[in-house]
Formats: sequence, structure tokens, C-alpha cells
Amino acid sequence: MANFPGSRPSAAAKKTGVIRPLLLVLLIVSVIAVQYVHLEQYLDQERLRQFGVSHGVLLPLIYLAVWTVGPLFLPGLPITLAGGVLFGPIWGVIYTAIGSTCGAGLVFLVARYLARDWVAGRLAGTRLLSLDQKVARQGWKIVAISRLVPVFSYSLLNYAFGLTRISFWPYLAATFVCNLPSTIAYVYFSSNILGLLQGKISSGLIIGVILIVLVSLIPVIYKWRKARAGEALDI
Repeated sequence: MANFPGSRPSAAAKKTGVIRPLLLVLLIVSVIAVQYVHLEQYLDQERLRQFGVSHGVLLPLIYLAVWTVGPLFLPGLPITLAGGVLFGPIWGVIYTAIGSTCGAGLVFLVARYLARDWVAGRLAGTRLLSLDQKVARQGWKIVAISRLVPVFSYSLLNYAFGLTRISFWPYLAATFVCNLPSTIAYVYFSSNILGLLQGKISSGLIIGVILIVLVSLIPVIYKWRKARAGEALDI
């Protein structure tokens, strides 16, 4: 992997850190707007699902295409949330898991074969300097840890792994499996979010919030255990 000077966080990582708060603000504004503008008739869950069914395989294919190409330009969280709204908790998880894995694979291949110099420049100044050495020592385990403990931007990591010596299929398999916890949590949450926009708090929404909290605790517990053992983070 190319040598990247410095250790300051990248602009991309900083931007990623504000996405979730912005989404929360957008959600609050949406709830208020729905109540005052009376948009409830357009937010019926079953109506949206029937709309998806009426389009057969076309809507899932469009969603998968967006997920495959989207990570080259867009953050993944909004696409994940859309999957829960459009397809529900089961098919939403299936389509999102497949689509996000395809997207991660495409970014990996672009970084490895088409845009190495551009990616190296984009990663300059980040703590991803030592990623290749860590992959050489632990292989796919570093990919797994990076998915469960998101220290860096998801998109940035996909590019960075393309510059390491890890093979494509182990990278893809570890990405698919270790993305599942967060995929299930966010898709389940978003599959129940339209009720909140209508002023209703369902048991499904509460379960979704609990799942997100549990997933968010994974990196906290991991870092705490590393600190308690006096060990450095693996990524």
C-alpha cells in the first residue's frame, strides 16, 4: 500500500460524522411537517409496499443498482433506510445486504485496478497508513473488525482495502457477514419509521431503536476491552 504521511482524520471521515445528526434533524422536521401539512395519506406503509409489488422486480433491481453504484459517490446510510421503507424488514435486509456488498466490491475493484493514484491521494493524511501491514498479519479479520467497529468512513475503507494485498473474495465475504448486524438494525428501524412520521410510536419502532443502540455499543465495548487489556486498536 502506498505510504500516506500524517495521522490527521480525513475530510471524508469528518463529513461522515455529521450524517447521523443531520438525519435525526431531518426526521424531526419531517414529523412536524407531516402533522401540519397533513401528508399522512402519502405515508401509508401498505400503500408503499403495494406500489413496490406492482412494479415486480423492477423496483428491487433499481434499488440494487443504486446500492451498487451509490457507494462511489454517496453515503450508505440513507440508501439503507430507504430499503426498510420500500421493502419491509425481511426483503429490505436481503436487498440491502446484497446491494451494499456489491457496492463495497465495486469500490474495492475501482481502487485496485482503475484509480490507484487518485485513491492514494484521497487517503493521504489518514490513519489508514498501516492498514496494508495489518491486513498482511491478520487478513480478512481486519475487514471484519472494521465493519463491526466503524472507526473510519465506510466508503473510505472500501477504497483503502482496494490498495491492500487482501484477496477480493475474502474481503467480500467478511464485508457481507459483518455488515449484517447494522443492516438488520437500521432496516428494521426504517421499516417502522413511517408510523413515527404520522405521530405513532409502534412496538416495531421501539425494537428498531433498541437494535440500533445494541449495534452502536459494539465498537464501544470493543474499545473498552482493548483499553482494559492495554492493547492498541487493531484498526
